[in-house]
Amino acid sequence: MELEVRHLRALCAIADAGSLHRAARHLGVSQPSLTTQLRRIENTLGAELFRRERTGCRPTSLGRAVLSRARPLVDGMSALVAEALAEAEANRPPGPRLRIGSTASRVIGGWLRRLRVSLPGTDISLRVEVSAHELLRSVEAGRLDVAFVHEVEGCPLAVPDGLEQRVLVDREPQFISLARDHPAARRRVVELGDLAGDPWMVDPTVDGEWDGVRRVLGAAGLNPPVLHGDYLTAASLVVLGEAVAPCQPTSGPRDDMAIRPLRGDPLAVRLLLVSRPGADVTVAYAELEAAYMDAARRASGYHEWLLRHRSPLARTP
Repeated sequence: MELEVRHLRALCAIADAGSLHRAARHLGVSQPSLTTQLRRIENTLGAELFRRERTGCRPTSLGRAVLSRARPLVDGMSALVAEALAEAEANRPPGPRLRIGSTASRVIGGWLRRLRVSLPGTDISLRVEVSAHELLRSVEAGRLDVAFVHEVEGCPLAVPDGLEQRVLVDREPQFISLARDHPAARRRVVELGDLAGDPWMVDPTVDGEWDGVRRVLGAAGLNPPVLHGDYLTAASLVVLGEAVAPCQPTSGPRDDMAIRPLRGDPLAVRLLLVSRPGADVTVAYAELEAAYMDAARRASGYHEWLLRHRSPLARTP
């Protein structure tokens, strides 16, 4: 793993807060996610940067050395971004604009295309982030107008005060991706117990992802091996039968991978459109809803699920 500015920012937050718990709250991430990130940073550097004590975290001698170099870099990057944004704003052509952000989703392309048709002459920009909290902070700071984010069930997002929320889907079930020749792939609905012996792969940098999976597996009395990595890597491992992974129900069909609902839908997220106070998001929300419905209808497994549950999202336009 190569160190990035976000890693250095996390180290500074831990040092300033004096504990992983307080630092995680400041950064808007879960403590397990921050703990995993710190462990990966320390593995990269080959030594501990903080001593975990009963009263919190204290930098080691190496940690102090790293922090002394990290702080100017973090401050410099913040200044660079602020100056670049100010310069870009000063040179922006006059006219309406819409700055949208989103966590990874199958509906982004359709949403963007619909917005360009509905808002001709509008300068529309898109920013995709792994972290929902990072997008929320950008909306709060005025760098984005709206953000489409998902909130893992049981792991509520820390939405900054004053931001407005509209719920797109109150509870979207998360499906499971598995190899085509996996025994459970023969079923229309997969039992969690069918996957007890499989390694599960989750991305710990996605806010709430690991916490949500761990909660569901623990409630089912399961303790399978867990791999941490991005979902591009997860897809390649799933195809080879080396792992199973949660996935969005709108995921398109693949010849080399099976995507199935889980019995009882234990994993779920809430889909939100968050905006600045007073912002008119009528068009943005309407086109997002239409793009989501298009994606839901194209994903046959999800469309069947919606029909079984008599969801209004399954209605024909």
